[in-house]
Amino acid sequence: MAKSEQAFVSVGEREVRVSSPDRVIYPATDHTPEVTKVMVAQYYADVADGLMPALRDRPTALERWPRGVLPGIRLATGPGDKADAFYQKRVPKGAPDYVETARITFPSGRTAEEICPTEPAVMVWAAHMGTVTFHPWPVRRADVDRPDELRLDLDPQPGTTFADTVRVAGAARELLEEFGLTGFCKTSGNRGVHIYVRIRPDWEFGDVRHAAIGFGRELERRDDQVTTAWWKEERGERIFVDYNQNCRDRTIASAYSLRPVPGAAVSTPLTWTELADLDDPGALNLFTVPERLAEHDPWADLDESAHDITPLLALYEESGLGEMPFPPDHPKMPGEPPRVQPSKKVAEHWDDDGNRVE
Repeated sequence: MAKSEQAFVSVGEREVRVSSPDRVIYPATDHTPEVTKVMVAQYYADVADGLMPALRDRPTALERWPRGVLPGIRLATGPGDKADAFYQKRVPKGAPDYVETARITFPSGRTAEEICPTEPAVMVWAAHMGTVTFHPWPVRRADVDRPDELRLDLDPQPGTTFADTVRVAGAARELLEEFGLTGFCKTSGNRGVHIYVRIRPDWEFGDVRHAAIGFGRELERRDDQVTTAWWKEERGERIFVDYNQNCRDRTIASAYSLRPVPGAAVSTPLTWTELADLDDPGALNLFTVPERLAEHDPWADLDESAHDITPLLALYEESGLGEMPFPPDHPKMPGEPPRVQPSKKVAEHWDDDGNRVE
């Protein structure tokens, strides 16, 4: 049978064209059939009620896999890398007029017009463009410099299991509650867990990052399976609290986003009870999540309140440990320790200011 050149997906009041609808985006696995491009587009139409609250009015980068999530295809690691999969941080040329934008500022000081979803058709159009995952900023376009989300990314290191991450997530929830903060959890789509806290947009990125550091250090002090060590060689077999996900231009896959892993897994919101009972995050995928969302959305109450992060900022100050390394694309920041991994610093004789000593 000849392949179709185009298809149309109904979403809201629009019919969105999808080119090459039969292109395989996810090959079949032992547990899931193959997923085509039009299936991805239809998925995003089906989960719009859950996805729109996560993306609405947020500058959003697109993680595009136009050739599919296939063996041998890799994701570009930065500008100039000509990989087949890449992040789209500027609105593509020729975008429909219903695709609105927001101007964001990168750590370098450069600016860009980034997609800012305001209706479900935007996500279906993005799927037509080969988008697999949506990466929203933790800000709204009314104020793109003040986050309204604290994001705690629990990243399992080699030698740990998903069960380890789930246990640490439970401990993180209890610690948040100690400080009067409500956390909402979701799977990363792989072995990680993300916890979101809705906050008042009263602080800048640096403050929210410090709140994440303060929280991570306190969790690390209480739980020997937790680490905030930036350098991988120092993390060991522990769960890393990636505080730098709260930096400017650092984003996490949105709730209800597909992930580029076999089986079309979804970063799926859960209740805390559901997370504790979950054995296989891969079971939450393109085929199972729409029906689940139709029954209930565990994040429906996320916007019910907005919290004060002052207690977490106090933890940062009280630790007395000072600043931690920033991502490599950020300018050198005041008080930041040298951006040299410890083993290299010793071997090559770096001074405390991050300068190599000959």
